[in-house]
Amino acid sequence: YLSGPYDKGNAILALHAGQGGTEAMDWTGMLYRMYTRYIEQKGWKYEEMDYTQGDEAGIKSVTVEVTGRFAFGFLKAEAGVHRLVRQSPFNADKLRQTSFAMVEVLPVVEEGGVDIKEEDLVWEFYRSGGKGGQNVNKVSTAVRLKHTPTGIIITSQAQRYQGQNREFALKMLRAKL
Repeated sequence: YLSGPYDKGNAILALHAGQGGTEAMDWTGMLYRMYTRYIEQKGWKYEEMDYTQGDEAGIKSVTVEVTGRFAFGFLKAEAGVHRLVRQSPFNADKLRQTSFAMVEVLPVVEEGGVDIKEEDLVWEFYRSGGKGGQNVNKVSTAVRLKHTPTGIIITSQAQRYQGQNREFALKMLRAKL
C-alpha cells in the first residue's frame, strides 16, 4: 500500500456531473464538499484550477490540484463513478432519483516525466466567464489545449492570467498521458 511510483506525490482531483440533471450536479457538489473537507483534515492544500457551476444547483465540473504528502496514494482509490439514490428535493413528486458523478484522480507528473512535442499541441484562447471583473470581458485568458495524437482536450479558465491557465493545461495533459 502506498508503494506506487506516484503515491508519495501530489494529485489532480476532477469531479464531473453525470446522468441525473440537476440532481447529479447537486451530488457532485456534495462530493466536492466531502473531498475538500477530507483534504483539509489531512493537512493538505488544494487549489481550484477549473470550475463550472451547475445550472440550478451544485457543480457541473470542478478540477483541483491537491498538494500534500501521499495525496495521490490516498486519493487514487476514489477514482470511478459514484452513484447516489435518494428522494429528490428537486422533484415535486418526491420520487427516488438515481444520480451519477465521475471522479478522476491523476498524479502530478513533473515536466521531464512525459515527452510532449510542441507540434502535437493545438492551442485556442478565448474569453472566460465568471469571476475576474472587467478582465474576463476584455482579455482572452481561457485556454483550450488539444493533443492531436491522442485527441485529449483540456480547458482551463479558473486563473486570471493566460500563462497560468496554459501551465495548468499542460500539467493536466502530462497527468492524463
